[in-house]
Amino acid sequence: MNQPRRRFGVLGGTFDPVHNGHLRTALELIERLALDRLQLVPVATPALRAPALASAAQRADMLRIATAGEARIAVDERELSRGGVSYSIDTLRELRAELGEHHGLCLVLGEDAYAALERWKEWQRLLDYAHLVVLTRPGDTPAPRGALAAWTEEHLAADPAAALARASRGSIVHIELTQLAISSTQVRALLAEGRTPRYLLPDGVLDYILHNRIYAAGAAGTGATA
Repeated sequence: MNQPRRRFGVLGGTFDPVHNGHLRTALELIERLALDRLQLVPVATPALRAPALASAAQRADMLRIATAGEARIAVDERELSRGGVSYSIDTLRELRAELGEHHGLCLVLGEDAYAALERWKEWQRLLDYAHLVVLTRPGDTPAPRGALAAWTEEHLAADPAAALARASRGSIVHIELTQLAISSTQVRALLAEGRTPRYLLPDGVLDYILHNRIYAAGAAGTGATA
């Protein structure tokens, strides 16, 4: 009897702080991709952007507060525990070793991140371990260029559902989700100005930020942008 193929997703970021845009995207990913679990992976030190303002422990705490009660979302602290610069390829290798060869794994990234994929460590090896799920905005998707364009054409799946059902890794799929116009930069800026970001992020996360005085005046805009 064949073992059912389970499907797992990975969504990384600084989450500095996590907000409702992240959370809405996470839920839609679970439903659209039929994920058994989506792992939110806060980075330790980003490779291609400024470091987070909140500490590793604080960002993990905020993610746990935000996702409490949603069993399909897990906070994965492996990159924080590993320390140093975080690379997706290292995380995918670890996850593939844990899951085995049979189960599906999807690395989720936005259009902007995908456009810069050639700057990622061992970017052409990513599909050895997972599918790439690129979140697109309404309208035309920017066409990749150079080596990335040829690589995309070779691996792009016309039918995302069929591609994810057929294999545990190896395809690039585009999906359009509701993407709320909220950013962590915006949240930090409001806090620095003495204004409230309530309803842009969960109340529990905002209470945690205020209690711990994480984002001091003048700090907004100096960290990551997503």
